[in-house]
Amino acid sequence: MPSLYLGSFELRLRLWPTVAAVAGIALTLALGDWQLGRAREKQMMLDRYVERTREPALHIGAQETQAEDLALRRVEARGEFDPGRTIYLDNRVHRGIPGYEIVTPLRIQGSHRYVLVNRGWTAAGRDRASLPQIATPEGIVTVHGLAVVPSGRYLELSPEVIEGRVWQNLSLDRYRKATGLDLQPVVIQQEAGARDGLAREWAAPDYGRNTNLAYAFQWFAMAFAVLVYYLVTNVRKRSHD
Repeated sequence: MPSLYLGSFELRLRLWPTVAAVAGIALTLALGDWQLGRAREKQMMLDRYVERTREPALHIGAQETQAEDLALRRVEARGEFDPGRTIYLDNRVHRGIPGYEIVTPLRIQGSHRYVLVNRGWTAAGRDRASLPQIATPEGIVTVHGLAVVPSGRYLELSPEVIEGRVWQNLSLDRYRKATGLDLQPVVIQQEAGARDGLAREWAAPDYGRNTNLAYAFQWFAMAFAVLVYYLVTNVRKRSHD
């Protein structure tokens, strides 16, 4: 059985334990490196998001647009709110307080096309059967904010649920079917400034970079653990005859 001599210590090079250790270390290092690569990709996405928020606002007019052209861009739209079609997104928590996000369609000036505006958050009352009263600006207004595409990744019992004014999740397709409105393919997260009592503290997109870094650390730690175990079980102090 071959050995390596390291001063007063002997490393016994047993075939299968050595092969298993090398394979385990190589695999875990590769997985850790892959997670670091994913973290770098997501950091680039976050950097791109920050760059987009600093670019001049794009105008959303009556012409049909594509979601990918507007997503995560600062935008503006001019028109008139339709408060009668406002919906309340339930179970939204702000600073530990449960409440609603208020979504109202804005009819774009000079057209019959609308864009949904997430106007912000308000606390829920003690009586959940009674919705908070929200003041809505009248007449022509200009809305500034960030264009987002609602995520479709949520679980519901049925796609045909009739939700009334309180919705659990926002689906543009379902809203179109419920109202018959011609909608632009994004929702505007309205910027702070309107005096309607709504809170507007939008979190930046969470791309999960820190999760990838945590996974990378775990894989590298596992590689180190395999190495330590291999050395502990195969290194012996040399005996001097």
